[in-house]
Amino acid sequence: MARSERVAETWSLRLERLARNIELLAEKDERSLERVIEIGALRRAAAAELHAICGQFVEALNGLLARSTVELDPPQFHPEAFQEDGANLVQINVRGRILQVEFHATPDLLSTEEFRVPYTLEGFVRAFNQELLDKNLIEQQLLFYTVEPDRRMWRYFDARTYHTGPFDRGYLLSLMERIVN
Repeated sequence: MARSERVAETWSLRLERLARNIELLAEKDERSLERVIEIGALRRAAAAELHAICGQFVEALNGLLARSTVELDPPQFHPEAFQEDGANLVQINVRGRILQVEFHATPDLLSTEEFRVPYTLEGFVRAFNQELLDKNLIEQQLLFYTVEPDRRMWRYFDARTYHTGPFDRGYLLSLMERIVN
């Protein structure tokens, strides 16, 4: 085979390989876009779940109160209200005692930067009252919406004690007990 024929055959093989790689690249881009859409839907659902946890806690507590009312702000939450590019807030207020939940999307679809379990939303839970504010003390714990192969859940993490657990009505109850007493 002459040199020019070998060059032409090599060029042809390289061209075919490049074409296959471009086709594979298109498939990879489609899968990436599907993953972005999937994580976006997951984040909206997780935000609604967090608001529902807070709402159930407030509703249960208000059902037992005769003279006071626990307020939830915002009182309603729709998944479309989730702000992908900014902070999202949920606040529980009873007579100036406040539990504040702030969360936002991670820069990447999933992260392990601040917590060992992969998560897609992160933020803070703050608990305070006037006495704590007068002392410049606001209790704050980290908050993550973790994404594991077998489960997804909201978790808090106390950086001082390294204690972690589910963000649920029991957790909210323990926080509220500390700022009301």
